[in-house]
Amino acid sequence: MTNQPSSNIPLPAAWHKHVKSAILQVISLAKFATAYTHGWAVDGINPHVRQQATLDRANGEIALLNEQLRIVTARMESIPARSRPHYIPTERMAILELKGARGWSLRQTANKFLVTPATIASWMQRVDEQDDDSLVQLQEPVNKFPDFVRYAVQRLKTVCPTMGKVKIAETLCRAGLHLGKTTVGRILKENLAIDPADAKHATDSNSDNTEELSSNSDSAEAKRIVTAKYHNHVWHIDLTIVPILGGFWTTWFPFALPQCWPFCWWVAVVLDHHSRRCMGVTVFTKQPNSEAVRAFLGRTIRDARATPKYLICDRGTQFCSDGFKRWCKRGGIKPRFGAIGQHGSIAVIERFIKTLKDETTRRILVPFHRETFRRELVLFRDWYNEHRPHMTLAGKTPNEVYFKRRAANQQPRIEPRSGWPRGSPCAKPQTLVAGRPGDKFMLQVDFHERRRHLPIVTLKRAA
Repeated sequence: MTNQPSSNIPLPAAWHKHVKSAILQVISLAKFATAYTHGWAVDGINPHVRQQATLDRANGEIALLNEQLRIVTARMESIPARSRPHYIPTERMAILELKGARGWSLRQTANKFLVTPATIASWMQRVDEQDDDSLVQLQEPVNKFPDFVRYAVQRLKTVCPTMGKVKIAETLCRAGLHLGKTTVGRILKENLAIDPADAKHATDSNSDNTEELSSNSDSAEAKRIVTAKYHNHVWHIDLTIVPILGGFWTTWFPFALPQCWPFCWWVAVVLDHHSRRCMGVTVFTKQPNSEAVRAFLGRTIRDARATPKYLICDRGTQFCSDGFKRWCKRGGIKPRFGAIGQHGSIAVIERFIKTLKDETTRRILVPFHRETFRRELVLFRDWYNEHRPHMTLAGKTPNEVYFKRRAANQQPRIEPRSGWPRGSPCAKPQTLVAGRPGDKFMLQVDFHERRRHLPIVTLKRAA
């Protein structure tokens, strides 16, 4: 049998110099195609196809995380064993807890955490040591507060890692335990070895209800100060982009994916300035025009049964059109533009959007299905309005200010220190002590609609 001549495939000159660039471009193209395929499947009418699309996306995410873990592990394995950093005592206890939960042997545990089986065996033999410098320790430090108070702060940080020290103090205050933010910060730094960047609280940009804004006119005489004196007096509206795939970068011109579905969602948000309450949120598949924005505002006004006197926005094309100005005039609304080049003119809603992204869209797999993503945003809106304390509102929630309810952090508090005299001041706001000093409690963390990024913290007195 004669050999068939191989076909000649024309290749560019010096093609071998661009193989690595070609690999990156192929991966980006595959991501592009996968996004379109998943988007088509999620929007399909066949439930089995939708379920398979969700499963494929989850499997893809697991595969990428495994590859990320492999790269990090390979870097640690390249370091000689004696030069690798040692685990702290609390991390050793966490490793032994995971060993019991997974049913691993000594060798399996050692391979997972890059130590020797003899090291794991040594930890197991010395697990019951009670010395202060014991090899394996629980996360139960000692301070002026009882140990269970400090452990509750640690567990809350573990369950809700996005919370900073101020937010933890405000959340526990609403549940009845009044701790200062410096106390919470000291507990986190001394015992959990938290990165200072993670423990730092993302404080709100604004500390008052006054914003300097310019009116519709471009003249210098049109500048004026709008002060929110009551709820539904001043509303903010803004648009933002939420990526579905985690980012927009790609390897070909113009080095970014299109800013539309299935690569991202356009989210519109309306916020009441006085109470910081989110009045409405919706999702668009592409950048909305003025008609779509006006329809969204109309639905929000109907749901709230109230019309704002002022509406603050940026100078987007949706808000600069003549149709938008006529719509505002018919509704008795005075539109105002954020002052160009002035910091803080629309910072209230920008801070809310940052919170929305940090505490929701960056904590979940952003869905391809529009109604599913809209439901996630509505759940965040309801949780934010009802359960999330706000620093600018002195620890109150937006609903408490909007509906003029008594704040939860002003209710009688729990005092876990038995020697604390009733007449002594506590962390602000200062309230009366319920029960007796020295009462013990249990920390209970529930989740709004079982979303782990939306915690609801309560304290129950121990029997």
